[in-house]
Amino acid sequence: MRKKPLALLAASLCSFAFGAAPSLAAPAPAAAPSIPELAYQRFVLPNGLTVVVHEDHKAPVVAVSVWYHVGSSYEPAGKTGFAHLFEHLMFQGSENHKDEYFKPFELAGATDMNGTTWLDRTNYFETVPTTALDMALWMESDRMGHLLGAIGQAQLDEQRGVVQNEKRQDENQPYGRVGELIQAEAFPANHPYHHDTIGSMADLNAASLADVKQWFRDYYGAANTVVVLAGDVTPAQAREKMLRYFGDIAPGPRVPRPQPWVAPRSESTRGTMTDNVAQVRIYREWNVPSRTDAELNQLQLAAAVLGGGKTSRLYQRLVYRDRLADDVSVDIEQHVLASLFQLQVDVKKGVDPARVEAAVAEEWARFLKDGPSADELEREKTTVRAAFVRGLEKVNTQASILAEGQLYQGDPGAYLKDFRGLMAATPASVKAAANQWIARGDYTLTVVPGKVEAQDLASSAGRPAAPGKPAPVLSPAGDFRTVKSGVDRGQGVPAVTRFPDLSFPSLQHGRLANGIPVVLAERHTVPAVQLQLLFDAGYAADQGRKLGTSSFTMAMLDEGTARLDSVEIAKRKQRLGAAIASGCGLDHCNVSLNALDDKLAPSLDLFADIVRNPALRDADVARVRGQWLAGIAQEKSQPVGIALRTLPPLLYGKGHAYAIPFTGSGTEASIKALGTEDMRAFLRDYIRPDNAKILVAGDTTLAAIIPQLDRVFGDWKAPAGKVPAKNLAEVAPPGAARVFLVDRPGAQQSLILAGSLAPSTRAANDVEIQTMNGAFGGTFTSRLNMNLREDKHWAYGAFSFLRDAQGQRPFLLYAPVQTDKTAPSAAEILKESRAVVGDRPLTAEEIAKIKVGDVRSMPGRYQTTSAVMGALQDIALYDRPDDYVQTLKARIDAQKDADVEAAAKELIHPDRFTWVIVGDLRQIEAPVRALKLGEVQVLDADGNPAPAR
Repeated sequence: MRKKPLALLAASLCSFAFGAAPSLAAPAPAAAPSIPELAYQRFVLPNGLTVVVHEDHKAPVVAVSVWYHVGSSYEPAGKTGFAHLFEHLMFQGSENHKDEYFKPFELAGATDMNGTTWLDRTNYFETVPTTALDMALWMESDRMGHLLGAIGQAQLDEQRGVVQNEKRQDENQPYGRVGELIQAEAFPANHPYHHDTIGSMADLNAASLADVKQWFRDYYGAANTVVVLAGDVTPAQAREKMLRYFGDIAPGPRVPRPQPWVAPRSESTRGTMTDNVAQVRIYREWNVPSRTDAELNQLQLAAAVLGGGKTSRLYQRLVYRDRLADDVSVDIEQHVLASLFQLQVDVKKGVDPARVEAAVAEEWARFLKDGPSADELEREKTTVRAAFVRGLEKVNTQASILAEGQLYQGDPGAYLKDFRGLMAATPASVKAAANQWIARGDYTLTVVPGKVEAQDLASSAGRPAAPGKPAPVLSPAGDFRTVKSGVDRGQGVPAVTRFPDLSFPSLQHGRLANGIPVVLAERHTVPAVQLQLLFDAGYAADQGRKLGTSSFTMAMLDEGTARLDSVEIAKRKQRLGAAIASGCGLDHCNVSLNALDDKLAPSLDLFADIVRNPALRDADVARVRGQWLAGIAQEKSQPVGIALRTLPPLLYGKGHAYAIPFTGSGTEASIKALGTEDMRAFLRDYIRPDNAKILVAGDTTLAAIIPQLDRVFGDWKAPAGKVPAKNLAEVAPPGAARVFLVDRPGAQQSLILAGSLAPSTRAANDVEIQTMNGAFGGTFTSRLNMNLREDKHWAYGAFSFLRDAQGQRPFLLYAPVQTDKTAPSAAEILKESRAVVGDRPLTAEEIAKIKVGDVRSMPGRYQTTSAVMGALQDIALYDRPDDYVQTLKARIDAQKDADVEAAAKELIHPDRFTWVIVGDLRQIEAPVRALKLGEVQVLDADGNPAPAR
């Protein structure tokens, strides 16, 4: 149930091509910009189910994407949240598989598996090894055609609790209640979009078993469904399998479709909300046409020019020139009945929001009067085209693009029509669309920091009902019929007995003229190259420096070079379709480039300039410092941010390189004191050729890439002095458990984080540690999640995880739980932790499930060049052999159960956990103290002892 990106459109590898012309002849016109086409075949089963098939045999995996044409806009009054609740119920098992839906998929090594609900659709998806396609289709068809007998009151009550905790978790975040209010104010009370997808607590409580079963009968028929298969499958195979598994499912009744109704406002309206936030945020929204309307392509470009990044009009005015805001963005939330054109501004602390609104109004009026420039449009078009190429590697993305086109427009290739509409846009056409749709009738919401009053926003009236609502139209009638299936469902889920081998490129090595080592993994799936300059540094290099030095300094690299300012850098990236980023992790810093093949040389020139010639101008440092301090304040208003800032210093102790906020952002005091000399010293010490490796993955060869890298980096000389050594000293565990409480008044949930220290990622038994973690808390069907989510439904999810590190790494148990279940949840976490190292160790079945899932998921995990680059980085950081990925299957298979159990005892020490619990102390402190987990101390959001209350 997440917001979608601006569009699944994105852009192509192909740049403009110019025809050759003889002397004195007029030049040939530029070829129209294009994107790679997803070839497909479409057919309809006799029962009305539409199937779209796209072949892509680069990896032995298939994406299965099932889209039902129903979402929260179909819910009648008093049934809000029902479409999403039903999505959860679809994972409860079916009549012929009365168990957790995820189990067979975990055993088969599925990746990209989930379900989502939004206003106009509900979808379910997974990517499976080719040999597991029959299993996946059996499972999807069993819940589509054979669900009702498996859903009872117990299942409804369980998922109702899970969904309500998902709602609490969303609303417990800063600004987490905004979307619901904006939607209620955007659309009239009688509009299908007036309420948000997750619905109200009251309506969720009122949902009955009869409602569940009727929803299934009304909307989950075959004729209301699109299934896309993308990947290692042929149309002939797909037709045979789809008919066999889905052909006997009833088509279902005709569906009354809500009709487009933009319902624009004629006048401006506004409201104010108080929330537990760090700074004022202004939202502004206009109702604009449907995602299927050609006008939306024009408005998409208008949004990008107004607020699509550093080069946009509003960012230039509010952040750079007037310094009134820390961030600003403009985007479109696209839907079928209408879309929402939205502005968001983070007001700089101490600035009057009225000044921000006045500046926005001036820039908005200027844009409406003059429209965008031709250069602005061309840069945005190139950005869109470049993004498409990068997204096409994943078969799941391919499936989503085709499914959206078929579901919403009856055309899997609709993305091509949308792309051509974007490319054909002119300054005049964008200006005209903007003046028609975003010149009047906005709703403005100002969110201000303050005490949060408990309330159910679904009860807010919002915009009143309005005339003009179009009547629903029944979906087309069809002469549908079922076909007898030869599948004996009594035999259960089809066994998957064969699995494809992973194909992973062999690593090749080279060296530049100055000695910088180069590692290459060839990957010719898309015409793009990724490379990364990897430095041995990271947050740990802040030791002895001001905290946040590493990350802040790396963030400054693309803020200006000796000859380019940050805006010109951003414009050049847009024109090249290049993605350049810099940052740090715990043990490393890096600068990365993702470049299209035909733009590699100029992209490398820009990349090298950013790395080698950072300007660190005072004005840029001051601007970024303000944004950085606002980011720290935001972290301290978020439960997870508070916990990740607080727990590491408690685990590692004062003086350790890892005893820092794990966000890497530092503290307010350290960032305020950080000067350009501090940054230059960091660059001299760590960002240097004798501390670097260059990792390359993608569409190139060693012979081709070495000369290009030598051209821009081969003469880079190291400064005098050695690279400083980091202190990653061994830390002894505490003698007893400790509990630290952080107050977040009014919180609907408490965040529980319990931690201890584990061996380094370089440890010889790392594979056994990972397997143990997967079984205990690292997967959906792990012990922790099954207890707190599926059994107790006190949490939307509860997990354990490890943060990779060259030194001792943190092992963390994580559970955001409803406030009144904080102490009971902590007790359950403690119980499960004691059991796994005591009287209920991991079973052979639990261990085997993780082992086979890890092996079988590798073809899906390494589909993309980015995933290959991630493996290269891990090999470099943790001293792994070149064939680490290729030989991982053998190491996983060779694990002994006793060694996995020993890893649990090595990591999990329940009576020495360090607990950080963030919640409303008025409600949780006494019950937590009563548990006697350990000595209790109350901290503030900075991790300091809180004043006595």
